[in-house]
Amino acid sequence: MSWLEPLTVRHQAWATPLRRARMSNSEDVRDGISLTNRYLSRDGVPVVPVSGELHYSRVPRARWAERLRQMKAGGVTVVASYVFWLHHAPTPGETRFDGDLDVGAFVDLAVETGLDVVLRIGPWCHGETRNGGFPDWVQQAPVRHRTDDPAYLELVAPWFASIAAAVGSRFDRIIGIQLENELYDQPQHLVTLKRLARAAGMSAPLWTATAWGGADLPASEVLPLYGGYGDGFWVDAGAPWDPTFRDHYFFSHVWDDAGIGADVRRAQAIAAASGGPRTPSEEFPPATCELGGGMATAYHRRPRPEALDVAAIAHCKIGNGSAWQGYYMYAGGTNPGPDMHESHATGYPNDIARLGYDFHAPIGEAGTLAPSHAELRRQHAFLSAFGHVLAEMPSSLPDVRPADVEDSETLRWALRSDGESGFLFLSRHQPHFPLPAYRGARFRVALENGVIELPERPIDIPPGTLTRWPLRLTAGGTTITWATASALTLLPGDVPTLVLIAAPGIAPQIAVADSVHDITPGFEPVRLGGLDVLVLPAEAAGSVWVREDGGRRLLLSDDELQWDASGTVTVKAAKAADVRAYDPSLRAFRPVEVPQGSAPVTEHVTVERLRPAATTVPVSYGKHEGRPSAPSADVFDELAAVYRLRLPAFAADPTRDPLLRVIWAGDVGELRVDGRTVTDRYWDGSGWTVNLTDIGYRAGAQLTLHLLPLAAGSPVSVPQEARTRLAATDTQLLAIDTVEVTARTISTVTL
Repeated sequence: MSWLEPLTVRHQAWATPLRRARMSNSEDVRDGISLTNRYLSRDGVPVVPVSGELHYSRVPRARWAERLRQMKAGGVTVVASYVFWLHHAPTPGETRFDGDLDVGAFVDLAVETGLDVVLRIGPWCHGETRNGGFPDWVQQAPVRHRTDDPAYLELVAPWFASIAAAVGSRFDRIIGIQLENELYDQPQHLVTLKRLARAAGMSAPLWTATAWGGADLPASEVLPLYGGYGDGFWVDAGAPWDPTFRDHYFFSHVWDDAGIGADVRRAQAIAAASGGPRTPSEEFPPATCELGGGMATAYHRRPRPEALDVAAIAHCKIGNGSAWQGYYMYAGGTNPGPDMHESHATGYPNDIARLGYDFHAPIGEAGTLAPSHAELRRQHAFLSAFGHVLAEMPSSLPDVRPADVEDSETLRWALRSDGESGFLFLSRHQPHFPLPAYRGARFRVALENGVIELPERPIDIPPGTLTRWPLRLTAGGTTITWATASALTLLPGDVPTLVLIAAPGIAPQIAVADSVHDITPGFEPVRLGGLDVLVLPAEAAGSVWVREDGGRRLLLSDDELQWDASGTVTVKAAKAADVRAYDPSLRAFRPVEVPQGSAPVTEHVTVERLRPAATTVPVSYGKHEGRPSAPSADVFDELAAVYRLRLPAFAADPTRDPLLRVIWAGDVGELRVDGRTVTDRYWDGSGWTVNLTDIGYRAGAQLTLHLLPLAAGSPVSVPQEARTRLAATDTQLLAIDTVEVTARTISTVTL
């Protein structure tokens, strides 16, 4: 297509009339909550919820409140968690819900933080746990698991009763309950589980089930939820980037993902439902529970998604018409004990790390924020500000679309519109095979009330571009006909402030009536009629925060910010804290006074080698169904190097929230406190951050780092950067580049 020809899209109205599902309306009614075939509404207002997975049993209880604040500051509105049977009842006759397993207390904290809750009760969960979350005594029981076998149901019913008793009256605060996980061909079993859960005393306005793999779900009984991962550990080490991963970097109205769980299905001889739907039924809106917030690391395959990889998938799903954005995982964690992980030894096709479950998530195992937190929270701020109109806008795909997943030339874009106004979504990013710039783009958008052409002149769309351009957006009595900067939020005031963010390499233009304004991005607004428009520069995007509680506020800070329902802001800083808040009445940012406690500090750590690694480590430690296996604990101890880390005194002070940062290269790493392994990691080229308070480090303790070299000919799959480093060695790779410990300042401010 010539660059002189505009790219075209025509608004497509809803294919079916608006109707309310039985669920939440005539069944399991909850005041203020209503599910339609297009969206969920709260108190009569359409919303686009954002759910993030956090496993309370993989996070120390002392950290729950902080993790929930971090999620809330990221724009998450719903916290989801598996209830792992294995964690609560490893032995028959003893079911625990105390300490880090107190699900009732977790629900209370989530509600106090201002979050809704979804419990994923299984009984089979997966979640990279042993037996999929079944205790061994359940896994070994002579029953037909995950079926309506009465003997199996006799095991499930008491477990459901235990969950119901532990949650108690709090079910009136729980918005959703997921039944089972990745169950493909037994719709009646899901109905049975729902009946058992209700009989035990559980209730929620939404009952959900995973729909990928062509799952056959019982009509009207469960809300189908989909997923989307851009890479995964579940394919073979030498496999290329699979089409099931690549699909998610395109705009599409197909929601199923045949790849998720395919290896487990194959290993357990479970067939995906043949011919199942790849789109939601006409009764329910398209919703997700497992957009990849990152990716777990298996021994044989170690994907490392970057922030833009994560954000591009989420962005495309919004453009596709998502009515619910759900991430797995949003916050990483640590298994509550050894040998609770998915492994070859327990019949699974993957060896997952025994303890560490960082997942490269927006909030990591150590509680630190990954760059994906900033990428996603801008999307979530957009959904918070404009979700009430976006939810009523169907998705329309352009007239010319990519031919297949190999097509890197055709522009990827979509429209969400109600026929009168809308948003234009562009995506120019995918991993592994970078996209070139798209040259000479101009768009013609046909709405019910006329045609919009934009921008004024053809523009180039650089690689890495993700946009949400407003079309006929009205605020303060002023209509923005179109803009070439992404909508972020709308701040209240006598004169409201529309906040946009410029994209790198795209000059912002704003059309109002018949005038087109060239805008220089900055930190002061321009007045357009009765509306202030603030176009933030692209380089400030990572510093943007939008707080909703206590009145919507726009904040800028490179420090970590977090807050709860009260609106009180906690600032965590590894340098002198710097927070600025936008004041619509002043039309400017003003500095926020942050109390300064003990000065933040970072020190290098003295590393003393206690024992060298073996001079030659095996290329392979065995295979399971063709996939490389991780070394056993005994082999690891025999071959790994051991180092003592001598930490400064502040590293044992929990009030300083000290972090250990290890930059290393090798195969497998373990960190031990006084000889006890507290977390572990498979090397993938990324740094390893550990919260010293959470692992139980204290003054006088011995902290040792155990590192296994990676053989030059190892068949494991690592990211290209790591593969290049491995290829530079003739024998084996083992290196410690840097070990540092950082103490941060923690302050609270009221805005």
